[in-house]
Amino acid sequence: MEFRPCIDIHDGKVKQIVGGSLNDTSATTNFESDYDGAYYADYYEKAGLSGGHIILLNPASSPFYEEDRRQAFLALHQTPKKLQIGGGVNADNAPEYIKEGASHVIVTSYVFKDGKINYENLEKLKTAVGKEHIVLDLSCRKKDGDYYIVTDRWQKFTDVLVNPKTLESLLDYADEFLIHAADVEGKCQGIEEGLIPILNSIAHRLPVTYAGGIGSYEDLRKLKELSNNRIHVTIGSALDLFGGKLSFKEILAICAEEL
Repeated sequence: MEFRPCIDIHDGKVKQIVGGSLNDTSATTNFESDYDGAYYADYYEKAGLSGGHIILLNPASSPFYEEDRRQAFLALHQTPKKLQIGGGVNADNAPEYIKEGASHVIVTSYVFKDGKINYENLEKLKTAVGKEHIVLDLSCRKKDGDYYIVTDRWQKFTDVLVNPKTLESLLDYADEFLIHAADVEGKCQGIEEGLIPILNSIAHRLPVTYAGGIGSYEDLRKLKELSNNRIHVTIGSALDLFGGKLSFKEILAICAEEL
């Protein structure tokens, strides 16, 4: 298990929010930092970490979107090829993010259009930057006992289930999968346990990173055990870097433990 750091940006600030509260104009904020994106990028690099993600939480239509991008570029320029970026990414702007220093682009809404997987857009993205630079964000919410991919800042349910069949069908278009369990994101009240066996079914084929709900060291160890140490993890609101109670150093130590 690797720890994958995060830099979430909303209204031009590095923040941690409650995932289910996010809409086009507002979000419930758990933490707002006085530091910029470059500070966190440098901090993570000094800790020996890579593969983390920057997420632009405002839509492209927001007056804050360009300020979000400015913060993101500060982070990318500080540590070239060490961080991934997502939020409003498409085949047209993805090459710019790679050029500006992103190792990967992270995509959800562009490839899950009108409730379906849009293979035409997947092909465009693959042509634009290459499979080796694509992370598919399969963030999901639970409905009627199943997990469905959600788009547009986790507001819209698609008809696409998060299950082994879906994951298998997307292997040719991604270098990694990132999954936010949106119902528990930012709440620090425990992981979405039912999701872990599904993700573990594909984790031997390509890297999978889980986000959502970790509020204790026990939650992290549970994820580690349920995934047989295969799934990587990111933690936001619960981390002491973002005003939480969990020690960054202790989290890294647990991730490095053998089962």
